[in-house]
Amino acid sequence: MKFKIGKYFTTYSITAGFFIAVLGSMYLYLAWFDITNALAETIAALLFFWFLLQADRKVWFWSGFLLSLFWFWWILVSFSHYHMRWAIPLGALFIALVYGGIFWLLAWISGKLSSFLSSADTLANTPYEALFKVLGLLGLSYLHPLGFDWFKPELLFVHSYLGVHKWQFALVLLSIGLAQYRKNSLYLLLLLLAYSPAKTTLTYQESNSPIVLSGTMTTVEDKWNPKLISSHITKVLAAIDQAIAQGKQVIVLPESVFPFFLNRELQLLDALEKRSFRITIVIGALNLDGDIHRNSTFIFKEGAYRVANKVLLVPFGESNPLPQWAGKWINQIFFDGAIDYIASAKPTDFEVNGTLYRNAICYEATSEQLYTDSPKQMIVISNNAWFIPSIEPTEQRMLLEFYSRKYGTVIHHSINMSPSYIIRTRSLW
Repeated sequence: MKFKIGKYFTTYSITAGFFIAVLGSMYLYLAWFDITNALAETIAALLFFWFLLQADRKVWFWSGFLLSLFWFWWILVSFSHYHMRWAIPLGALFIALVYGGIFWLLAWISGKLSSFLSSADTLANTPYEALFKVLGLLGLSYLHPLGFDWFKPELLFVHSYLGVHKWQFALVLLSIGLAQYRKNSLYLLLLLLAYSPAKTTLTYQESNSPIVLSGTMTTVEDKWNPKLISSHITKVLAAIDQAIAQGKQVIVLPESVFPFFLNRELQLLDALEKRSFRITIVIGALNLDGDIHRNSTFIFKEGAYRVANKVLLVPFGESNPLPQWAGKWINQIFFDGAIDYIASAKPTDFEVNGTLYRNAICYEATSEQLYTDSPKQMIVISNNAWFIPSIEPTEQRMLLEFYSRKYGTVIHHSINMSPSYIIRTRSLW
C-alpha cells in the first residue's frame, strides 16, 4: 500500500476538516460563554455528522485531528505547573495525531470492508461504507486512548432536542445515512424517534438547601506550599463553623482540600470529628493506607469518619497507564518521581439524613462506571486548579450534565478554582 503524506495536506481536506471540527465543538464553546440554544446546537450536531459521514478518510483525519485540539487543548495547561512549557506543543501534536489516526483508521477500515463486501455481493449498491462509518461513530465512545474517556460523540446533543442514549444516537446516524444514500430527505423524519427534550438546571448555590458546596480558590502552587498548610486548615475549619452557624446539615469541600495524609493528622481528625456532631462533613484529602497512597473522600458524621477511596484514577496525573517499566521512567522524568495512587475496587455510597449519595472524586464522575445502578444522588469533589485557565471546567460540567440527563442523577459538585454547582435534569415530555 502506497502512502503519500503530502496528499493529506490539501487545502480542501484541511478546510473541510476544520469546518466539521467547528460544528462538532459548537456545543462546548457556547457553554463556555454561558450560552445555551437547543435549536442551534441540534442543527450544528446534525450538520457535523452529515458532513462527516460523506467525507473521505483524508477529511476524517483532519476532522479528528482538529476536533481533539478544540476539545482537549486544556490538558497541556497542566505542563506549566511542572515547568515544562516546552512540552506543550509536543503534547498537543501527540493528542491530535492520536485522534486523527483513530478517525482515519475508522474511515480506512470502512472503505476496505466496503470494497471487499461489494465485490462479493450481487447487490452492488449496498451502502457498506456508510454502515461501517456509522458503526465506527457508535463505537468511538468505547475507545479510551491511554485510559482517557472524555471523547463521546453523543455529547454534542447534551443541550439539544435529541436524546443522549446510545439507541437515540444510532437513530440519528441511521436517519442521516439513509437520507444520504437514498438521496431522500424524508428519511430524516426518523429523527423524530430520537426526540427527547430535557431541561438541565444548573444552580450555583441554593440558599434553602441543607447542603453547602464550599468551593475554594487555591492555586496549585499555594495548595502544595508547606508554608500555607496552616492557613488552609484555618480556612476549612472556618467554613465548617460558618455552615454550622447557618444551620446547614452537610458541608462538601473540594478534592484534596487537605494536600496531606489526613488520617495521620490526629489533632485535625479530632477537630473534624467534634464538629461532625453538628454537621456532616464531606471533604477531600490524601489517605495513607499502609504504604498505599490514595486520593480519598473523608465523610465525618456523628463523631466518627469513614473513607471513600477513588475508583478511577486520572491517566498520568494519578496513575501511569503505561507498562510498569515505562511508567516509572515517565514518572521520574516528568513528575519528579511521584508515586502512583492506588484505586479502590468499587464506588462508595454513603447515607446522610436518610438520603443515599454516590461518592465521586473529580475525573471518575465523568465516567460511565460511576453511574452503575443509576444513583439518584451523587456528591462530586474536584480540583480544577491544574487546568486553569481553560475550558476544562466547562467540558467537565458538560459530561456531568450528560450523565445527569442519561441517568437522572442529581449531582452536587464542590470544586477548587471554579464555581461549585448542583445539576438537575428533568424530561420535558
